[in-house]
Amino acid sequence: MKTFIQLFFAGILGGLVVFFFTKKNQSVQDIAGYTYPVVQTGHATNAVNTNINFIESAKKTTNTVVHIYAEESQQLMAKKRQERQSVDPFSDFFNFEDFFGENFYRPKNGTGSGVIYNKEGYIITNNHVVGFADKIKVTDSNGKEYIAKKVGTDSSTDLAVLKIEPSGDINPIRFGDSDAIQVGEWVLAVGNPFGYLTSTVTAGIVSAKGRSLDIIKGEKTIEDFIQTDAAINPGNSGGALVNLQGELVGINTAIATPTGVFAGYSFAIPSKIVKKVVSDIIENGGDIDRSTNLGIGGYDVNEELVKEFDLKLKTPSGFYVHEVDKRSSAQLGGILPGDVIIEINKTKISSYEDIEKTLKLKKVGDKVEVKVNREGKEMMIPLLLKKSL
Repeated sequence: MKTFIQLFFAGILGGLVVFFFTKKNQSVQDIAGYTYPVVQTGHATNAVNTNINFIESAKKTTNTVVHIYAEESQQLMAKKRQERQSVDPFSDFFNFEDFFGENFYRPKNGTGSGVIYNKEGYIITNNHVVGFADKIKVTDSNGKEYIAKKVGTDSSTDLAVLKIEPSGDINPIRFGDSDAIQVGEWVLAVGNPFGYLTSTVTAGIVSAKGRSLDIIKGEKTIEDFIQTDAAINPGNSGGALVNLQGELVGINTAIATPTGVFAGYSFAIPSKIVKKVVSDIIENGGDIDRSTNLGIGGYDVNEELVKEFDLKLKTPSGFYVHEVDKRSSAQLGGILPGDVIIEINKTKISSYEDIEKTLKLKKVGDKVEVKVNREGKEMMIPLLLKKSL
């Protein structure tokens, strides 16, 4: 009996010891948030690949990301105020400054992040970080400050390009292929959360691709976000999302949150879009004016369309042009009602959605090649994209 009691209490004590150490290790893992997995000496865990190494990627990228302080000058603020008053029919009778004082309208300011694009001093960031400002200061990872000028913006993708005059060697980021990353792949977010936690690196996985959230303001918007659970907070906007090779796969832009801070998911603009937009801004200078509308109306070609309108179409798929807007790109280029668009820039067109996808990164002034089927004869029509009316 005495032996049984001793064994019984020994079992309880052993169980408590195991429980205590299990909880302790679990607490470490929870606090770490799986950025660095818990490793047990002597063998690897089955749940997490312990060979994952974030160190080299972090080393390659922290010095490519800068801190941005953007501010609206008193002169710009006064100009905007005058513009508001010029379109306000009641400005002579009612003005907020009459009630709240001349300081009611205060200059805007804010902080964010940016990514060094090349050694000439071009920097990528978000339009919402700098779009409102005319006074911009950039601080690199070593604390060196630069005055930056705004080269151009693209409100439809929420991207902007700045330019500094580097006084020494700077470190541009290396681009990766955002189309190649997969859901479940590890990524790092590099930026300056809250405006003062500079050169911060967080890790997570790609949670989804191709997200459209309707968060970019404006009529023509391009949203194709990479979703990740790497922690991103205010101040990270414009910073880098990189793969484990230290290559840029996205520009961090937004978070899904009910509180204003990170609550589990964040979103980045894919590097494929970033590279195209930045190249356009640098090459052409100034802001990008998008044109995704050819000025046509019609229907996707299918059997129901042919039967309903008694059409004798000579092609089984495409977009049937029913009407062409006056002075539109389509009319000036020579597209006629009755044409069936079957290709744009050698990309097959089966629906109007295909047209939108093909043209989504095009801008006013770009040329496109449109192949149509006109009464059984295929012909190529060059179009010059113009501003939509």
